[in-house]
Amino acid sequence: MSTAEVTDDDAELTHWHRLDRRMLLIRPVLDLVKSLPVLIGTVILGRGNGWEWFGLGITALTVLIGISHVLTSRYRVADGQVEWTTGLLLRKHRAIPLDRVRTVDVTSEPKHRLFSLSAVRIGTGRHAQGPGSDQLVLDAVSGTEAQRLRTVLLHRKEVVIDAEAAPAPEQVVAEVDRKWLRYAPFTLSGLAVVGAVFAAVWHFANQLQIDPVSVGPLRDLLDVLENTAVWLIVVVAAVALLVVVSLLSVGGYVLSFWNFKLTRETEGTLHIRRGLITTRSVSIEEDRLRGVEVKEPLPLRLAGGARLTAIAGGLREGKGGDKGGGLLLPPAPVGRVHEVAAEVLRENFDPATVPLNRHPRRALTRRLTRAVGGVLILAAVLACLAWIEFLPGWMWQVTVGLLPFAALVGWDRYRNLGHAIVGRYLVSRSGSLARSTVAIRREGITGIVVSRSFFQRRAGLITVTAPLAAGRGGYQVVDVGEAAGLAMAEQAAPGLLTPFLRRTPQR
Repeated sequence: MSTAEVTDDDAELTHWHRLDRRMLLIRPVLDLVKSLPVLIGTVILGRGNGWEWFGLGITALTVLIGISHVLTSRYRVADGQVEWTTGLLLRKHRAIPLDRVRTVDVTSEPKHRLFSLSAVRIGTGRHAQGPGSDQLVLDAVSGTEAQRLRTVLLHRKEVVIDAEAAPAPEQVVAEVDRKWLRYAPFTLSGLAVVGAVFAAVWHFANQLQIDPVSVGPLRDLLDVLENTAVWLIVVVAAVALLVVVSLLSVGGYVLSFWNFKLTRETEGTLHIRRGLITTRSVSIEEDRLRGVEVKEPLPLRLAGGARLTAIAGGLREGKGGDKGGGLLLPPAPVGRVHEVAAEVLRENFDPATVPLNRHPRRALTRRLTRAVGGVLILAAVLACLAWIEFLPGWMWQVTVGLLPFAALVGWDRYRNLGHAIVGRYLVSRSGSLARSTVAIRREGITGIVVSRSFFQRRAGLITVTAPLAAGRGGYQVVDVGEAAGLAMAEQAAPGLLTPFLRRTPQR
């Protein structure tokens, strides 16, 4: 049987559905693992006074709540909305109109892949307060059901999915290339892993009152370092750190972007698939796409790379597993990133390379003042601490040596400043250590915010913010001249500023 449309009279598709029962084999184990710190703490600290039973009770209650969530959760798609209900003693019910659905994110972590399950996150694009308030999560459905939900929620039609049917035709926009692994070390993602591991080990050692100097291998290493030149120690440590960070970054790249593929489906949906151990599939309606952002952190930019993200409502913008929902292209050659950006926007121009209007030279003064001034203030503080013999004197001297680098960063930040109105898009660029080029559709702009600080007023500069019900919620054009900024805002969102503009009468 092939994929076919089903009428509203088909009660099977509008009935309440349960979460997959195989989740009952996973959820208690996960809840038990999460409760281990409480359980171990109460057993060790409360031995002999009855507190261990308190820990056991808390653990049992946590496991029972998880089981109750799986058994009582129901969902359905009917009457133009997706409904979800859960709870035994405290019932929760939520309904989201289908026209509010912006994205469907299907994730299969190892715990899901063990039983061929997936978690479906339905993004609404509503930036409410609180974590997860803008999305509905069905954390245990079969792969076939996840595919059905994706089609129903994004394309507003009920379908029956047949595993033996031929897949729907789609256009491949971009695929990962093995050569792109060379950009992984320049993402510095491995540095975060090294920092997290070091902090965890250090915290663990402090909790157990372990002195690192008393550990045999570390003590031997310190004895060797005492007889080694400082410059050699610095060089060896830097090389070792570089190697470790590079290896971890490459490993993270492989795990995150294995089999990455960006496709365009015939129904007008962008579909992103990626992942090795944890697989992820994100679908974005093109009608809901509000723009793209080209991100170029300094190390990646020096290597000639960049990455591309979508600006769309409903995409997760949090931390950890919530990041990367709108990633349209992983770190890749900047030329390829520009090609994909133009293809995604269906435009005959590359938003990342259009000529931009330069900002006044006063913006350069502000950037140099902040960059150089910050280094001078830090050097002065370190010099005072060295004067009272709290810190060695070489620290403030090294800080002063960073002045040329600070001035270069300030100049580069100014050089990257710019904005332009190109067709349907407002394009802006800013940043140096983390340069970003944003192209947003003008029809998606919900207002205009003009602000300026005390120092901006003295320099005749303003910051124009374009609020958007997508991405970060608003995108700025910083330190633009007052007249040019107001003209740009009026052109980007015609009529919004007209009542507030004062026209100078011509003589």
